[in-house]
Amino acid sequence: MRMEMYRIRAHHGLCTAFFKGKGYSDEFTDHMAAVIEKLNANPVILPVEKADEICRCCPNLENGVCISAEKVGLYDKEVLKMCGMSGEEPVKWLDFQKKVMEKIILAGRRREICGDCQWSSICDNTDIL
Repeated sequence: MRMEMYRIRAHHGLCTAFFKGKGYSDEFTDHMAAVIEKLNANPVILPVEKADEICRCCPNLENGVCISAEKVGLYDKEVLKMCGMSGEEPVKWLDFQKKVMEKIILAGRRREICGDCQWSSICDNTDIL
């Protein structure tokens, strides 16, 4: 049986940890929840620094490119750096999530990466432990 590999923006490792069913639209939040459910089955992912499976239903995606590409690209780079990864290297989802949790979230470094995100207050007010 061939396992599907998902391309996932590196910073979405943070977003998925704090996701509480809020988002840009009902379509987006339903899609995000469905992707998270697939990821919880622990597929192999490819952390990327470009639009991914989660972005597919985002209203900020225009012609396959995020209108905030520069800003969120920096988020991706920082997540990869803090996790000791170079990116575009396949990894099991739960292994990636563990790195994000240990090296960023539990280390209290999330705001260094994405404290200026419009959704940051949700993360600030969500206890995921």
